[in-house]
Amino acid sequence: MNLPPLKTLPVFEAVARLNSFSLAANELHITQSAVSHHIKTLEDHLGEQLFIRSGRKLELTTEGKLYLDNITGSLNQIARATENVKGVTETKLRLAVYSSFAVYWLIPRLPNLKRQYPNLDLTIEMTFSEPELSDRTADCFITIESEKRGFDFEWFYTERLFPVCNQSFYQELLSELNVFSDKELQHELKTNPEILARFPLITSYSMYESYAEDWRRWFKEQGKELPDDINFHRFSHLMLAHEAAAHSLGIALVNDYMFNENDPKDGLIKLPCVAHNAEDRFYIAYKHSRRHEPALKQLRHWLRNELNELT
Repeated sequence: MNLPPLKTLPVFEAVARLNSFSLAANELHITQSAVSHHIKTLEDHLGEQLFIRSGRKLELTTEGKLYLDNITGSLNQIARATENVKGVTETKLRLAVYSSFAVYWLIPRLPNLKRQYPNLDLTIEMTFSEPELSDRTADCFITIESEKRGFDFEWFYTERLFPVCNQSFYQELLSELNVFSDKELQHELKTNPEILARFPLITSYSMYESYAEDWRRWFKEQGKELPDDINFHRFSHLMLAHEAAAHSLGIALVNDYMFNENDPKDGLIKLPCVAHNAEDRFYIAYKHSRRHEPALKQLRHWLRNELNELT
C-alpha cells in the first residue's frame, strides 16, 4: 500500500481549506515552518506541486485541487469512525445554501433543528451563486445541480414565484383599480393580468440572469406578452427585490421559501393570482461515500420534514 506520510495529510487539508500557512499553523498548534515542511514532504512524495505561491497569494494547483477532493472525504470518514469508537456524540457538518434561502427559510427554523438534534453542530456556508460541489466548500448542499460523479442528489422542492407587495401598496392598488375586496381583485387579475403593468414592478437578475425575465415568464403563463413601458425597479438578487417590496417600491415576484402566508412578519401580502412555476428544482446534495454519516442523515431527515411547508 503506497501511502503518503500520513501526518502531512491533515496539514495539507488545513492549508487548502484556510488558504493560509499561518492560519493552518494556528489551527494545528504547530509552527509555520513545520507546516511548510509537511507540505514539502507531501509534494516530494507525490512528485507534484500542490500550491502556487505568488507573494501573499496562495492557490491550489490543478493537481492540488484533485488530490484534496480525493482525500478530504477519507479524512472525514476516519474522523467520524474515531468519534464513534470513542463514543463522541457531537457531530459537525457544513451546509452550503443560497443567501436568500439561508436568510428567509433556514435561519428562522434553526431553533427547531437544535431542539430535535441538540448534538448536531451545524455551520452555514452562504453562497450568492451556485456553490462548487466539493468537500472544500461544504459537507452538504442545497443546489439546483442534479448530477456530479460521486454525489447523491435528493429532490427538495421545485420553485414557484408569485407577486407580493406590502400593506400600504396593496391599499393603493385596490384604490387605483377601484376594487374593494380580495375577491374582486382576484377577478380583475384573472381576466386582465396586464393591469399589474400599471404599477411599478420589481425585477431581479439572479434567477434568470436577465432583468424582467421573471415577469416576462409570469405574464406568459397568463397567456399575455410582457407589456411595454413598465416602470421597473431592478435589483441584482431576489433578496433585494423582496426588501424593495417590503419598503413600498412596488410589486415583486418572490418564492415559496421567502414568504410565509400564515405568518407574514415582513408585512408583505400575496396578490390573489396564479404563481409562476419556475424551472429550477432544488436538491440536497452530498458525497455518496458519506451517505451513512449520522450528521448527514439527521440533517437530511430534518430538511425533508420541513419541506412539507413548501409543498
